[in-house]
Amino acid sequence: MCGIVGFTGTQQAAPILLDGLQKLEYRGYDSAGIAVLDGSGIQVRKTSGKISNLVEKTDGGRNTPGVTGIGHTRWATHGAPTDVNAHPHISNNGKYAVVHNGIIENYLELRRELIKQGFHFESETDTEVIVHLLEMYDQGDVRKAILKTAARLAGSYALGVLCADEPGTIYAMRESSPLILGIGAGENYFASDVTAIVPYTKNAVYLEDGEFARITPDRIEVFDPSGNPVQKKISRISWDIQAAEKGGYEHFMLKEIYEQPRAVKSALEPRIRDGEVVLDEFSCSAKYLHSIRKIIITACGSAYYAGCASRYAIEQLCGIPVDVELASELRYSEPLLDRHTLLIVISQSGETADTIAALKEGKARGAKVLAVVNVVGSTVAKLADWVLYTWAGPEIAVATTKGYTTQLTVLFLFALSTAKRLGRIPEDRYAALVRALTNLPRRVQQALDMNPSIPALAKEYYRYRSMFFIGRNTDYAAALEGALKMKEISYIHAECYAAGELKHGTIALIDDRQPVVAVCCNREIEEKTASNIVEVKARGAEVIAVAFRGDQKILSLADHVLSVPKTETIFSPLVAIIPLQLLAYYFARENGCDIDKPKNLAKSVTVE
Repeated sequence: MCGIVGFTGTQQAAPILLDGLQKLEYRGYDSAGIAVLDGSGIQVRKTSGKISNLVEKTDGGRNTPGVTGIGHTRWATHGAPTDVNAHPHISNNGKYAVVHNGIIENYLELRRELIKQGFHFESETDTEVIVHLLEMYDQGDVRKAILKTAARLAGSYALGVLCADEPGTIYAMRESSPLILGIGAGENYFASDVTAIVPYTKNAVYLEDGEFARITPDRIEVFDPSGNPVQKKISRISWDIQAAEKGGYEHFMLKEIYEQPRAVKSALEPRIRDGEVVLDEFSCSAKYLHSIRKIIITACGSAYYAGCASRYAIEQLCGIPVDVELASELRYSEPLLDRHTLLIVISQSGETADTIAALKEGKARGAKVLAVVNVVGSTVAKLADWVLYTWAGPEIAVATTKGYTTQLTVLFLFALSTAKRLGRIPEDRYAALVRALTNLPRRVQQALDMNPSIPALAKEYYRYRSMFFIGRNTDYAAALEGALKMKEISYIHAECYAAGELKHGTIALIDDRQPVVAVCCNREIEEKTASNIVEVKARGAEVIAVAFRGDQKILSLADHVLSVPKTETIFSPLVAIIPLQLLAYYFARENGCDIDKPKNLAKSVTVE
């Protein structure tokens, strides 16, 4: 959520800032703005709504000249999404402009103090206290003003600062919110995501918590919280901007759905060698592995459902009890974990605020942490003891698809590798499951190819405003993510229930206005799920089933069947989700929804 970008160089800043903000649209936002330093001072342009409104207001940046500036997309937390509450915010004396991602938890206390000091507030935001603190502490040294301001702030922030007294200079600072510096030739940048800077440079510096940077066209200086210089490593961004373009697809989400065979293959290939799963990144000792008494998986949203789906594989193969906990609950629950607990933390961005807090809580109680993330150098990756990267590549659509399936892939690899190292899986079973894993990219492609009828099916059902998703065991885990996809992008109420729980009250809601999606890819309990299909049909519901191709029982019971290729049961959630992603996509398309940027959602949730 929220995005920031900064530029200083010899080119006009505003067009570059606008382009960077457009690259960050996928993170979710409801207003946008830029501040540019010209010869007469700081010029601020901001507006609620889409970035296209800001582009129009600035004539593509042409009416806001200057070669140094900062920009922001805001996702409202403190104050409504209005022009006044949009960033950047400017100091009373017009000397400072600030953009901010995150939340300042003590802003009310600071606001009262600043009002007593005579400062006037224009907005309802927590961010505005920052720019007034900078003015209050300014005694001719911008760096000292930033340090003193940062010392007063409680919470999370990535800051971009512009000072009218320092033409050609921008400042950037982070605390528990991602911030990246981009190094160019005679121009430099900062941004909350590499997506905003990769069209201009592949060289990046990742700031750590508490660090801040002074950026000019020819130089980047990084300082620690005490103001001492810090030598930083320059990293090379490995992917190209073309990877984030639509490539002929109508939406990024559809493109990313169809990228999943390649993404799953990228997660698998380096880790399967000569018929063995090799996780060099999880380099724990055999002694530690045998000391694990419990595994807790924690995450939010789709990552949490990836944990739910992988739990079955880990428990069955490794013989270790697994709990799956929402990070927003775990962080406040006095969790029962210790040095005999392995905490697995899942986050696509590696910057999810609740997940980071849960990770820190686990470490404080003695647990070791294994992270499953996509973004190299992210906060979760840095805090964890071990990291398994998903290698999904850039994912632009807010609703995750390949991020989820690559998380599952990596967790399946972990389950199989750990079972082998613990000596808890027979050799023939291990070999069969390695083959099944190796075949997953092809199975995902087959699942995409098997369902050309989904667009027509969406035309038939998209007007329904409520749906139920049901399944048992591994099928229930897949149904949870399927229901979330439907809710996220089509805005249709989609409730997921363990199929066996229907009779405990929920079946009272089933009627001919409630289509039911039944996931039936677990052959061991198919008869039970089939009986639930009969139950809901008896109450007038039409059933869309997801089943293995050629499953005659389900074909005879359901009104429509979305087929997937036969797959090992413990890996089946990965293929079962494919038609459910497509179903949600085409429902949303028929309803005219903004599929890549669904309302009120953000890609990277960096605040509570």
